[in-house]
Amino acid sequence: MNKIKLITSKHRYGFCLVAVSPIRITPSDKSEIVSQLIFGEPIEIKNFENQWVKIQSYLDGYEGYIDGKHILPLTPKELKKWIENKIYMTAPLAFLKTPWGKQLISKGSLIGEMEQFKIGDFDFELQASHLPTSTNLWESALDYLNTSYLWGGKSMFGIDCSGFSQAVFRFHGINLPRDSKEQVLLGELIDFKDCQSGDLAYFSNVEGKIIHVGIIGENPEIIHASGRVRIDELKEEGIWNEDMKLLTHKLNVIKRLIN
Repeated sequence: MNKIKLITSKHRYGFCLVAVSPIRITPSDKSEIVSQLIFGEPIEIKNFENQWVKIQSYLDGYEGYIDGKHILPLTPKELKKWIENKIYMTAPLAFLKTPWGKQLISKGSLIGEMEQFKIGDFDFELQASHLPTSTNLWESALDYLNTSYLWGGKSMFGIDCSGFSQAVFRFHGINLPRDSKEQVLLGELIDFKDCQSGDLAYFSNVEGKIIHVGIIGENPEIIHASGRVRIDELKEEGIWNEDMKLLTHKLNVIKRLIN
């Protein structure tokens, strides 16, 4: 896992780090999507509202709110250099090697003129254009790494937590319900000390309602959709986000569907 710089209120400029980021009318996951940012797209930051950032795209001038975890900072000098040196990717799909792991991007994404390029002080390398194929459940989950969070999303270009677990398990012959509150009713109950790669971890709010789900890996770690599909440390208490130095989700139960 690679730590990345978080955008803060001191930054004025930035770029989209995920393949697609929804732009919303108001600062809420439930708000209407009015446009999108794509990978590499430079933005100007207008203001902050908790996790939400009001931005304006440099490409089309469109304004709206995006999740602050979808952008990384640029200095004015870095912004100018990136705008002058960017090109548009013409391949339908390609994998990009990033400081935070493998990432799938689509046609129209902003990339450099060479296979290896920089945006600000972040290094990238464009890799072969192809669709991911995996037979291992954890590897299937990793194909979604850095996909942006999208309320109601179910694709590699926008997905929510239960859409993510549903999609991955379908590759392996298990058709989960759509929502985490229904998914949690399936499978064998597992103690934290006995969890293994491929188990599902469910998380609850203060009222005990299931509100989040993720797929457990080794160590243990968890891959889940929160801002983007990311890998975090799984503790007995919940999910530890090292970038934020914060326990972000409270663990409720662990279930096993594949032995």
